[in-house]
Amino acid sequence: MSDPRKTAPDPEPFRVPDGDLDDLASALAKTMAEVRQHGVILDRLGSEPASAAPQPNDDVPSAEAADSAQEDGPTSVFILALGGEAYAVELAALSDWVNYLFLPVYGREISTTRPWCSQWHEHPEAVARLHALWLAWQQLTDAEAGLSGPSTWHRDHLDQALAHLRAPDGPFAACTTSPTRPNHRVLATPAPEQLGLAA
Repeated sequence: MSDPRKTAPDPEPFRVPDGDLDDLASALAKTMAEVRQHGVILDRLGSEPASAAPQPNDDVPSAEAADSAQEDGPTSVFILALGGEAYAVELAALSDWVNYLFLPVYGREISTTRPWCSQWHEHPEAVARLHALWLAWQQLTDAEAGLSGPSTWHRDHLDQALAHLRAPDGPFAACTTSPTRPNHRVLATPAPEQLGLAA
């Protein structure tokens, strides 16, 4: 009979080949970005007020209920429909996605043909386009979107958004065109009379 006090020899140390370390680091970075994104979504969901559960007799909304719903604020999730604190919370969540996922993967080099602005959040058109892109990303990278969801996001949303955002005459036209010469200027929008909208 063997002595139970006798311990087994230490196992051999496990060594990951150097070539696999880059893959592991990349997978870890993606996982951390997803965890951060999930945390942002959970924080956003936690900050929204809980809606009251509908009552059995609430099948047909009254006129007062419809008026009240309109006074409560926008029903859209699009960032331009939000105001005040709701806008700030949504912009913070969008910033995390832009800074930790979008730019590291799709940022590319800044040039005269592809300008960018590190203060993109001050450009309303850029905020609107990036937010729409992020909403589509959330929907099309979800498991329920199916295996072709990410491909659809790239084709139908990312490529179009980048073509407009990074265009030489896009929202960053007056901003940085060289990483060595950072610049920031928000272009003025046309006055209503210039657009032919004056009353």
